[in-house]
Amino acid sequence: GMHAGGVLIAPGKITDFCPLYQQPGSDAAVSQFYKDDVEAIGLVKFDFLGLATLTILELAKEFIRSRRPGREAFTFESVPLDDPKVYALFSEGRTEAVFQFESGGMQRMLRDAKPSRIEDLIALNAMFRPGPMENIPSFCARKHGREPIAYPHPLLEPVLSETYGIMVYQEQVMQAAQVMGGYSLGGADLLRRAMGKKKPEEMAQHREIFREGAAKNGIAQPKADEIFDLMERFAGYGFNKSHAAAYSLLAYQTAWLKVHYSAEFFCANLTIELDDTDKIKVLIEDARKMGLHIESPDINRGVYEFEPVTDQHIRYGLGAIKGVGENAINEILEERRRSGDFQDLFDFCRRIDTRKANRRVLESLIRAGALDGFDPNRAR
Repeated sequence: GMHAGGVLIAPGKITDFCPLYQQPGSDAAVSQFYKDDVEAIGLVKFDFLGLATLTILELAKEFIRSRRPGREAFTFESVPLDDPKVYALFSEGRTEAVFQFESGGMQRMLRDAKPSRIEDLIALNAMFRPGPMENIPSFCARKHGREPIAYPHPLLEPVLSETYGIMVYQEQVMQAAQVMGGYSLGGADLLRRAMGKKKPEEMAQHREIFREGAAKNGIAQPKADEIFDLMERFAGYGFNKSHAAAYSLLAYQTAWLKVHYSAEFFCANLTIELDDTDKIKVLIEDARKMGLHIESPDINRGVYEFEPVTDQHIRYGLGAIKGVGENAINEILEERRRSGDFQDLFDFCRRIDTRKANRRVLESLIRAGALDGFDPNRAR
């Protein structure tokens, strides 16, 4: 058996305590099992997200530590969250390759919102999805004084001031229930979940509880019902603030890298996208806009990944050349380490194991310019 959230489950198969699993092919029944019964028996469901951004940040950190004097102990925890240059990058919508903010729609929103603090990024991240998106114009107008900031009730000002009077987060729905309706935060979470599931009988019960709590705060029933309806509408699509905050912190860190360590930032991104030629093209164009120089591929200088040579120069990763596999590049690099640079085409062909780097690989390297150091005339 196993212990799960205080419930002791006897040894046995899942079909022993869930008859739904005894119905072959019943996908809907199984889905319903996951939605309700897993929770009822005390188990917790976790979603584990694999984010390439974490690898990009780690790669960039390694580059900074290895080649920037005095930065051997660099960590992202030391990055200040109030850097005006970073918010200028966001406000100008120059967020290609910035986590969560790189789409065209996001860039347009950023240019309108002009975020100036981490709380703005969190709110914009939470709102940029179907449903909450309709509040973005009002959020931007209120932030920049084009529209007055209004609150559904004075008691809600401390709860909603961070988002200019607009209910954005699930946590704000919970706080509103606590402040207006006398709920505990645990009870408010149950209310939020009931609102999300839209079960009428549960909602009727909660409306009564909310009315009673609001009455104790001197709030008349019509106003209490109005605020309850507002909460119900936002609970349906409100985003979890802690999730938006974690994502926005990663977004800020990637933007900070792009501003202050551009070469390391682009090398990390380009290395992650080695196999995606279209993405490589977009990243290289953006790197050039940031004033970086991308060296042409060179079999006597390059390695498998992209690497920063100086603060403004990036060496092309041989792994990004189409038609050249990792085995072939490893063979070239190993021979170069063993016996030094290749002198000319014939020296290269003589020293390389052609089973690993065959004619097709060689032609791909030539066409990419990786052998231009031997002879700039590629046809020859």
